[in-house]
Amino acid sequence: MADTPQPSEAELELLKILWRDGPASAREIQARLPEGLAWAASTTRTVLERMRAKGLLNREEVHGVAVYAAAAGKTQVLGGVLRRLVRGVLEVDGPLPASAFSGSQVLNEAELEELTAVLNADLEKDR
Repeated sequence: MADTPQPSEAELELLKILWRDGPASAREIQARLPEGLAWAASTTRTVLERMRAKGLLNREEVHGVAVYAAAAGKTQVLGGVLRRLVRGVLEVDGPLPASAFSGSQVLNEAELEELTAVLNADLEKDR
């Protein structure tokens, strides 16, 4: 889990699109960007390629079009982001309940259970 690359906020937005909608071209991703990320199409392509270099995305050519897919699982990436915040910034040492995120529109119940396991995996290693 420590090997899962940590995305920036903008990269997380692109990952959310791919997790929700599945593989897509840069143009399709650009069309689905939230209003707050109204950047140029060339910026979207640049960010996608940087994410691919980090290991967050896979790229496949389909009929001559680059199609991107999330390489990292949703709970692995979000678990890493949350662990970094809670353990690194807030310095919480005990178990982390993913139930705090039960109102999430991004995670379903099964993913919340998986997130709990991801968040607390480092505690299991220390035992």
